[in-house]
Amino acid sequence: MTRTAPAQRAAHPSADATRVAVSTVIFTLRRVPAGDVMQVVIPLVRRTRDPHEGQWALPGGWLDITEDLEAAASRTLAETTGLAPSYLEQLYAFGAVDRSPTRVVSIVYWALLRADEIPDETVENVRWFDAADLPRLAFDHNEIVDYALWRLRNKVGYSRIAHGLLADEFTLADLREVYEAILGRRLDPANFRRQVENSGTLIPTDRFRTGSHRPARLYRYNKDVELADRGPLGGRD
Repeated sequence: MTRTAPAQRAAHPSADATRVAVSTVIFTLRRVPAGDVMQVVIPLVRRTRDPHEGQWALPGGWLDITEDLEAAASRTLAETTGLAPSYLEQLYAFGAVDRSPTRVVSIVYWALLRADEIPDETVENVRWFDAADLPRLAFDHNEIVDYALWRLRNKVGYSRIAHGLLADEFTLADLREVYEAILGRRLDPANFRRQVENSGTLIPTDRFRTGSHRPARLYRYNKDVELADRGPLGGRD
């Protein structure tokens, strides 16, 4: 194997430079127009320069030498989308050699956002897409979203991660709708109620939601239970 001499390497520093970027997959729920089904959606940013100019990509940017990773994720989200999610977690590091024309390692975060946390959907160069039906994205971002969806679907089965997509108080039907949107399948209401009530993650309130149907009790999450603890779908349904 031929090795490059130190002097040669110093003459071409860019050939060995590895840059670190931070990107974020942001999940929220949206009701399908003229339907009663919720879908998982994510915001994407249209690239305005090469490589992949004009293509959609995950929001992100370069890691500054003076900041830590989570701070960079929050900053780049605010700069590109104006969003500030209440739940942010590191997902994975993506560093395939050929994922970018230059050597780039991306530290990817995933975030959960309630609908009422979206201040404005008309941000320039930002559009919301069905996470399960995306166009061809820049770089390896389709692969990143697929992995984030897989993680979300797995984690919702053993944690109270759905809380990040709900208001502070919600009905059991609201909660079941979140699970159905994430898992992509219908759940038996009676079985779901039984699992929820046996999970120890919810606290019933004295309030009810009224409307055209029978009043539905409002619940809130037990904040003493961590997000990673076992959730209502820990067993089989």
